[in-house]
Amino acid sequence: MRFRLKAFGLHLLGSASALTLVLGSLYFGWYRWPGWYLASALYIVAIMVLVDIVIGPTMTLIIANPHKPDRELVRDVSRIVAVQLAALIYGAVTLWSGRPLYYTFSADHLDFVQASDITRGEIALARRENPSLAPYWYSQPRWVSAPLPDDPQEGGKSAESNAGGAPKVSYMPRYFQPWEQGLPTLRGQLMRLDDIGYMSRAQKRVLRTGMSRRGLAPDERNALVIWGGAHHLLVVFDPITLRIRAILNPDL
Repeated sequence: MRFRLKAFGLHLLGSASALTLVLGSLYFGWYRWPGWYLASALYIVAIMVLVDIVIGPTMTLIIANPHKPDRELVRDVSRIVAVQLAALIYGAVTLWSGRPLYYTFSADHLDFVQASDITRGEIALARRENPSLAPYWYSQPRWVSAPLPDDPQEGGKSAESNAGGAPKVSYMPRYFQPWEQGLPTLRGQLMRLDDIGYMSRAQKRVLRTGMSRRGLAPDERNALVIWGGAHHLLVVFDPITLRIRAILNPDL
């Protein structure tokens, strides 16, 4: 049993180190709050943890036997490690392709934009026409303004796309502007919590409590919803400086 536990411990240490390195790099580089929540990253992370921390070392605990020939033991452990590496690579690639790149204000709403939302063609256009705000492989999440383009024809297309699904101007970094340039328009779009129509009464009660605890006024025009796939959060601004004061989850 001592041999099995030693093998289990070494396998667990190696697996945990590799997983921590991968997830830590992704988290501190791209997935800090609210990125991990809006991107639904926990589902992928849970699979990676299950395979690399739970199943892999447990299988080693089961198959490790001091009486088994070294060659056979190495072969069995190698197979387990191969499955773990496949899961680790799959999870890392999935998280990388869906990494958060932008939090945008466009017209009257906030959007969460992942790397997978932006086509290669749009990336190429942005790097040529708007290089300072274009996405690169090393780009970390940025808050930007995404106004409708000045060209009436392009603006009409973007508006139609916003209503119909994709693509929309939040996925077109060639049109992005620094966050500060959109603040005058954003100020006019701020809403009172009770006036936001996308949330249930229960969610608004949770948000009202959360705002009050942080010294934020739920009855002021100081909030907008940010959307990210199946999730949404409430972004609360200082109504004077427009600095973000809190990002609250209505489901907690």
